[in-house]
Amino acid sequence: MNNDNRLLAAFFGLTLVAAGCATTAPTSSPEALSFGEASVYAEALLSRTDLSNAYWGIRFVRLDNGTEVYTHNESTSFVPASNTKLYTTAAAIDQLSEDFRFVTPVFAAGEVQDGVLRGDLVIRGSGDPSIGGRFHDGDRIAIFRQWAQKLRESGIERISGTIVGDDTLFDDLPLGSGWMWDDETYSYSAQVGALSFNDNCIDVSITGTTPGKAAEVSWEPFDTPYAAVTNRTLTVVDSVETEESYFRPRASNRFTVSSTVHPGDTITQSLSIHNPTEYFVSVLRSVLIDSGISVDGYAVDIDDWSPPEDARPLRKLFEHESPSLAELAAVVNKRSHNLYAEQILRALGGVVTTTDATTTDSSDPDKTTAELGIDAATRTWAAAGIDTSRIQLVDGSGLSRYNLVTARMTSKLLEFMWHGDDAGKRSAFLESLSVGGVDGTIGSRFRSPAMSGRVMAKTGTVSNVSSLSGYVTTNDGIPLAFTIMSNNFTVETDTVRTVQDKIVTAFTFAMQD
Repeated sequence: MNNDNRLLAAFFGLTLVAAGCATTAPTSSPEALSFGEASVYAEALLSRTDLSNAYWGIRFVRLDNGTEVYTHNESTSFVPASNTKLYTTAAAIDQLSEDFRFVTPVFAAGEVQDGVLRGDLVIRGSGDPSIGGRFHDGDRIAIFRQWAQKLRESGIERISGTIVGDDTLFDDLPLGSGWMWDDETYSYSAQVGALSFNDNCIDVSITGTTPGKAAEVSWEPFDTPYAAVTNRTLTVVDSVETEESYFRPRASNRFTVSSTVHPGDTITQSLSIHNPTEYFVSVLRSVLIDSGISVDGYAVDIDDWSPPEDARPLRKLFEHESPSLAELAAVVNKRSHNLYAEQILRALGGVVTTTDATTTDSSDPDKTTAELGIDAATRTWAAAGIDTSRIQLVDGSGLSRYNLVTARMTSKLLEFMWHGDDAGKRSAFLESLSVGGVDGTIGSRFRSPAMSGRVMAKTGTVSNVSSLSGYVTTNDGIPLAFTIMSNNFTVETDTVRTVQDKIVTAFTFAMQD
């Protein structure tokens, strides 16, 4: 055993085996571990035989002076998974500000006479991802009930026309580039649109009854007829392991639920719907009717709307504001919410292309809304010192495997946001990250007393991909930005996460050489 390994063994209680390099996590807070010794420990972890087919890209950099303290394949491209959300939220906060809010206006396409809107009600989508229950104590239709009250305050008791969803701010591509077809049923692959309600999902509940019989199945909001659910569930005895199974054919809203469940147990699952715009206005129409406002017409997508030839210009009745971008970014990064990230990316493209013609070419008919968002975001990435000729991002959430970044790029972005001159933007970005042992996707990691509350980071996970990037301050007060990406492993993802956590912990306890 060489001197470095003897030091590591002393400080970490390691057992370094040449073939397998078995390791244990730090058991105490060493007082004299150097960055160099922590680097040797990290390399020992990466050389484990069960990780021999994995690729790693790592960079740790001091934020006080910009010195790299550990790198490993830092300039090699990797699939980042949800670390992509760091690029989306950083660009949005940088360019739109932490106080930006989505504004969704509601218009009357006709005159109000004797309590009747003689025409259509038009809702113009802004990309707001938050219309639903997340910011209203789980009450999915609270906002729509508020709108019903505002319509009554405007003197409207009946709508003679239709409820129209205007989603033209975004294109009609519902999914990101490179998303997988077999993910489409699930909430993490929810369709994108300028009008979004309840994360563009229904929330299914399955409650076990008597063994051998079907379970009870219901869905929110209020068993909406916009979705048709076929119940093929089965209640099984407690000794039988349960399984969940859901399927929605492409371009339909017919769901088949084939899960098994124990008696008295309840399973919940959010399932994505097709055509968010029609879903939005369909549920809104139902809420208006339940609130005492009669609606003669149907709920329609603006693509299917035929306004009368003598229709007057739209008249705005009221508008709805979303929570601040700072609050929405926290949903993106702490919960790793794909839909929120995609909506924000597309909105960034829409806002920047209309306010700064030099940033993107909004007249290019071949560019998707997502591509316009990426064009706009590139300005922030370039300002961070990232070589944008070598970055490849195609969505805002990281669900696509077409995304490619390096550890150096991600850590440069983290450095840029840490050193930002605008305190509000800096705070919004940092506070959007999960805190180890406390909340978000790393709330169950770094839970030891020595580490809890010290790591701020964003995870990233798709099959055979795991990333962890963020900030930590060492025991002697040195702030570090770090990125750890692993691709192509075939062990359990938790095994890779354990290695990530050990590396971060080692540098937390390290001191400058």
